[in-house]
Amino acid sequence: MDRRKSIKALLIGTAASGVFVEACKTADKKVTDASTVSPFLGEDRMQEEKDNYTKVTATTFFTEHEMKTIALLSDIIIPKDAISGSATEAKVPDFIEFIVKDMPSNQTPLRGGLRWLDMQCLHRYNHSFKDCTQQQQLEIVNEIAYPKKAKPEMAQGVAFFNKMRDLVVTGFYTSEMGVKDLGYMGNVPNQWNGVPDDVLKQYGLSYTEKELKECVSFDKA
Repeated sequence: MDRRKSIKALLIGTAASGVFVEACKTADKKVTDASTVSPFLGEDRMQEEKDNYTKVTATTFFTEHEMKTIALLSDIIIPKDAISGSATEAKVPDFIEFIVKDMPSNQTPLRGGLRWLDMQCLHRYNHSFKDCTQQQQLEIVNEIAYPKKAKPEMAQGVAFFNKMRDLVVTGFYTSEMGVKDLGYMGNVPNQWNGVPDDVLKQYGLSYTEKELKECVSFDKA
């Protein structure tokens, strides 16, 4: 899967955008940076936000086995490449653990999907997904990663993988690493040196000496 040609489009134009929007409803409070959740306890946060973070992180939802499976799936969806690190390096599994506690409607679909995945692997390979070889893991993923190509009997796996992919993409591209991966600069501080000389000349205008001293005081690059 070519993640930069397909996943970025997925984030903007498909179901992932729905999850992204849902996650961002509380983004200013809780989930704006998946690379680490602890900064949300910073001094710029309201006490209500800090209390919610403490409540959500006080318990653990996924088992160690489930977290290992989530980590493997995350790195299959967004592996490390020459541009940036993998999903696990951006701490996407931690983001997913946080989301399922902050948005409990995700708990049953994800836990059920992880169970379905293990049962499929046990039936085929006599191992749970996390204990399968990389080739075996990719074989099963390829059967559920492309909805239009998937067999009808794989529908449950397709639904699970769609949700997992949505969360992984959301977690990665709202992390510091993911934002850098996109090359998004956002608003940056700047100094205005006035209207460029060629534009002033085009309209037969110019600054007065007073304007130059009082308003256009920065050195032009």
